Amino acid sequence: MVQPMQGIRILDVADHTFVPAASAVLADWGADVIKIEHAKRGDAARGLASSGALDLTGQVHAILEHANRGKRSLGLDLQTEEGMAVLHRLIAISDVFLTNKPPNVRERLHITEEEVRPHNENIVYAAGTAWGHKGPEADRGGYDMTSFWVRSGAALGTWYTDDERMPSQPGPAFGDSIGAMTIAGGIATALFHRQRTGEAISLEVSLLGTGLWAMGAGVAMSHVNNTPWRPVDLSGLTQPLLGNYVTSDGYTINITCLQPLPYWQEFCRVIDRPELIDDERFATYEALMANAGPARAIVSQVVTSRTLDEIRELFDNFSGQWTPALDTLEIMDDPQVQANGYVQDAVNEEGIPFKLVAVPVQFNGEPAAPGRAPGFNEHGDEILTENLGMDWDDVVDLKVKGVVT
Repeated sequence: MVQPMQGIRILDVADHTFVPAASAVLADWGADVIKIEHAKRGDAARGLASSGALDLTGQVHAILEHANRGKRSLGLDLQTEEGMAVLHRLIAISDVFLTNKPPNVRERLHITEEEVRPHNENIVYAAGTAWGHKGPEADRGGYDMTSFWVRSGAALGTWYTDDERMPSQPGPAFGDSIGAMTIAGGIATALFHRQRTGEAISLEVSLLGTGLWAMGAGVAMSHVNNTPWRPVDLSGLTQPLLGNYVTSDGYTINITCLQPLPYWQEFCRVIDRPELIDDERFATYEALMANAGPARAIVSQVVTSRTLDEIRELFDNFSGQWTPALDTLEIMDDPQVQANGYVQDAVNEEGIPFKLVAVPVQFNGEPAAPGRAPGFNEHGDEILTENLGMDWDDVVDLKVKGVVT
């Protein structure tokens, strides 16, 4: 398996999910990620007991594993001179400094770019923020629910006016995970720039900016039309092969054939109704659009009279674009997901098996196998003695003082 980040060391001074998930991506790609955690409580995510309707207090802390696989952990007190001295030594041997602290917290902890770079002129300085590094809200905290989902227009863009409640994100760490891939890509680009030019640069990615990018086409269309983006009611479309239909066993399938006439003609052959091709109601594009109601009724009858398995068999040779809607358990058994290795086997610190979604980028056609999240301070002694070359007596002294765990 190709690991293009092998030999790169990431110093991760971050907690929760958004920014840590970025270094998890790089760890899956082969980077050595040293995760700096609060000396007493560890990453704040370790105390997260639930997310949405699902529990996190069982044998596997799924969100912690998702965002921290493949890392090494060191508990370190950054509010002490000795702790900062250790951090500076780690900065000196790292390629990337990664943090999610807001600008004012970085100033308080003395980990701004200006304070980090003197310890390593060649380090890439990467920061993830909620709202961006400039502006009146730069120092405010935020989560993907607030910054990515609600503020960017995504929430209102999925809110049907007849629903009393604004929709929530479709899953935990939804914006965090998208933002993390954005940070990982930015870091890879910055490292490439350093290799090519010798210049070490900084980068910043915000949840708000990532949310706006995800909504970018809708934002541009809204500007051009001077109309805010709102969800489309697919049941009222004037295109029969565009929308959602429900099978006899209760599955929803989505059909999105953007070239209606050729796909309609193929659809008629697939359902063994070739006479509908020359039916004057559907024989031309204009006629098909004008008679979309009767055409949709035919499509609906085909779908509602069959189970999902029967639809799969019927559409096996249909070149039109369609797919069933699957939930987050059903997707585990999806043949396309399994064939591409999009979900991988993993084990946690206790050896308990579970599943993790693989990083979506594959090199040479192979998915990256995820490691496991470290236990709190699991690698503290190793990092201090092997990577920094500290004497054991000095490590014990730091432990006694509470500087390291």
